Order: sequence, then C-alpha cells, then structure tokens
Amino acid sequence: MKFRDLVFFSFLILLFLPFFIFTDVFNFYDTFNRNHPLITSFIKFAVLATAGECLGLRIKTGNYNHKGFGIIPRAIVWGFLGITIQMAFAVFSSGVPVFLTKTLDLPWALHFLDKQTVLSMSIGEQLIVAFSISVSLNLIFAPVMMTFHKITDTHIINNGGTIAGLFKPIKFKEIFKNLNWVVQWNFVFKKTIPFFWIPMHTITFMLAPEYRVLFAALLGIALGVILAVSNQSKK
Repeated sequence: MKFRDLVFFSFLILLFLPFFIFTDVFNFYDTFNRNHPLITSFIKFAVLATAGECLGLRIKTGNYNHKGFGIIPRAIVWGFLGITIQMAFAVFSSGVPVFLTKTLDLPWALHFLDKQTVLSMSIGEQLIVAFSISVSLNLIFAPVMMTFHKITDTHIINNGGTIAGLFKPIKFKEIFKNLNWVVQWNFVFKKTIPFFWIPMHTITFMLAPEYRVLFAALLGIALGVILAVSNQSKK
C-alpha cells in the first residue's frame, strides 16, 4: 500500500469514526438528516460517490486524480444527483406499496409505509415490498440518471475538469450521440442494474428510511471499484 492509499483510506475512516465514537455527533447527524434530508443527500453523494470515482480511477490509472478529471465538478454533480435520488427514494418507497395494495390486492404492503406497522409484517412480506421498490426504481429512474451522469462526466472531461467548464452549456445532442452505448447497454444497464443495484437496493429498502440514502451513497464507492475492474478486464 502506497502513501496516497494510506491517506485515502485514513480519510474514509476518519470521516466515519466520530459517528461510532461520539454519541453527540451521531445524534446531531440523525437530527439534521431528519430535518434537512436534501442537504444531507447532497453532502453524502458529493463526498462518498466522488470518493468511489477516485478509487475507481486509482485502480485504472494508479492515481486518485489527474489533470482534467475534475474532482470538484464531479462532486457538485453527484451532490445534485443525490438530491434526485432522495426524491426518487421517497416517490418509489411510497408509491410502490400503494400500487401493490390497489393493483395486486396486497393490503399488507401498506404497512411498509409506517415504522410501527412495518414491524407486524413478516420478513418475507418486507422483502417482497423492498424488492418491488428496488425493481421499479432501477428500471424506471436508474437508466435515466445513469445516462445523465455519463453525459455530465463527458462534459466535465471535455471542459478540462474545471469548475467554470462545468457551468458551460452541455452539448447534450452531441454527447448523447457519441456515448459508448455498447458499454452503457451491455454492462451498465444489463449487468450492474440486475446483478448489483437491484439486490443492493432491496437491502437498502429493508433499512429504516433515514439510513437508506446514506447506504445508497456508500454503494457508490463499491460501484466505482466494479466499473474500474470491468474497464481493466476489457483492456
């Protein structure tokens, strides 16, 4: 392990350690997260998902950053994507149980919406609802979000990874047309969604609502590694 690896992993450890050691720190986070979910979603994804991209870059190139990579612009984009993910979690975790109740005649699915009544559900019933939410989220929302993220990545690189470049008009038509759809379809959509995101988000929706977005942001680190390993395999 090189010095820069030690610094990177020390940063991650120091980031989470206070929450396990100091009760006041965890209580502050818990309260702030409940009262300001969009702000905390922005911060979680800006930090953790960007760290995942840096780790992926380290696996691919041997460095956590390089000229034109654009860590700050990527963090800004991930922050705003984190807000949309928070919104999507709220919409799908509320809407799918209603759908299961009214369309498939599964009245117990509504218990999933309340912290008290969810305890009356069996693990199997909770798993069915969580899996249904995950499938709906990943088939409807995820492909659009992933494609938008790929477009913004390309935009950042095309503008030298600068903050000013991030706020230049995005050439959506040009970038969209030139995306590597072989990789986007065959790997990102056909492999990561069914084999990674759907199972992992099923676990996510089994958690208490206040911890779901944090767990989803942590998954961004894992995905950074998966994408990097995939790229290395293709090479």
